[in-house]
Order: sequence, then structure tokens, then C-alpha cells
Amino acid sequence: MENRENREKAYKLLAVQMGLSNSKAKELIDRGVVYVGNRKVAIARGELPVDTKFRVLKTGRPEPIFENEEVLAINKPAFLTSDEAAAPFKGARLLHRLDRETSGVLLLAKNKSFQKRAEEAFKARAVYKVYSCWVQGIVSEPMTIEKPIKTVKKNGVAYSKVDRRGKEALTHIEPVMISGSRTKLRVVIETGRTHQIRVHLKSVGHPIIGDSQYGVLSAQTNRMLLHALELKLLGYDFRAKEPKGFDVLAGG
Repeated sequence: MENRENREKAYKLLAVQMGLSNSKAKELIDRGVVYVGNRKVAIARGELPVDTKFRVLKTGRPEPIFENEEVLAINKPAFLTSDEAAAPFKGARLLHRLDRETSGVLLLAKNKSFQKRAEEAFKARAVYKVYSCWVQGIVSEPMTIEKPIKTVKKNGVAYSKVDRRGKEALTHIEPVMISGSRTKLRVVIETGRTHQIRVHLKSVGHPIIGDSQYGVLSAQTNRMLLHALELKLLGYDFRAKEPKGFDVLAGG
């Protein structure tokens, strides 16, 4: 049996190895950018051998896609929260959010008039949202998933599931590319429930690759392969290119 004296909490080991404060080390693990080999360190307080060697992924910077006097559209990189991605753009307010590991189009309002109109458009479902993702399994035909979703929060973490007592949720999927036992999908959502795409795809047996909460982890990718490709509202049409390596699974 291994001597527990030769083990320590992951965030403390990372702090010593990288010369960081304990709080900063814990933040990096919670962000999902700390790995041991090809395996993500998921629990900051989990114990690991004291000789564990960590690898920390670099986080990209949000890149402006479009800006005028009323709106700013940015391409959010994976591993940043929406608030963190918006932080450098002082005076602009988030209009919606993307999950931490989801990249792509993120909108910020630059004045109160546009903010109000945009918020009304979101409420009225007058927004067209397109995503790209890679899923486990072969999807050969377009499909519409209409299943209610219920979201609960525990210890500040949101978790959603298909539940007849939940809120209406509507997702349309279409296959774009098949590679081995995986499929790249084009996804359009008519509602914006928490983790909607991830939960709906899991519910039909095609979880998203790299999704540690609802999907399938893969040694071929270090992130959840979900990207907000396009967003239309109030006469605007914003598009964000998929990040480099997004089609890493295309080879098989």
C-alpha cells in the first residue's frame, strides 16, 4: 500500500512546482488547464504523488471580431469564463454567456439602448445561434431534439438534465463530417437553456468529445469540442472561425 505521506493535494503540489500561490494554483486546476500527461487534473483538492509532474496549457486571448458604437463581438477562447473574456473591454457589458471550455462568438453591448434591444431579442428568441461540435458515434441524418431541461446548482456548480418538469428546449443538429466513430455536427438552438447542447446530445447517445461533465474525454483533445460559430440578431451577423486544431479528430 502506498504511503499517504508521499501524497499531497494537487493544488499545493502545483503551487510549489510552478512557484504560484495556493489560490492561483487552485484557480488553474478549476479552469481546466492543468494536466498530468494527457489526463486533466479535475479535483484541486485531490491527492497525488509528491513527484507528480504537471503540464499547464496556455490560455488564448479574446479577439475582437467586430466593433462599432453599439456592439462589440469577440471570439472567446476556451478555458476563459465569459466574464474573464469580457474583462479587458472596459465599459462593455455581456449580453449572454458561453461555457468555460466553449469558444466562439460572444457579444457585448456598448450602450444601454443596444443592451435593452438585444436583451429583448434574446427573450423573444429573435436570435439565430449556430455551433460546431464533435460528438461520439455516427450521426448520418439531421435530427431535431425537443426535450425539456432542468438545471440545478450545487456548491455553485450548475448541472442540467432532461426532465419532464424542466423548461422547453429545442436543438437542431446536422452532420457535417464523419471521421471513424465520431461525427462533426452543425447545431442550431432555438432556446438557450444551461448546457443545452451538451445535455441534448448526451440524451440521444452522442455526447460531445472532451466534455468532462456530460461527454467523452479523449487523449486527442485537451478541451471540449464545442464552438459558437455564428450569431445573428438585430440585423447583425457575427461569425468566429473555429480555433486551430478543432478538427483534430478528422484523421480518425
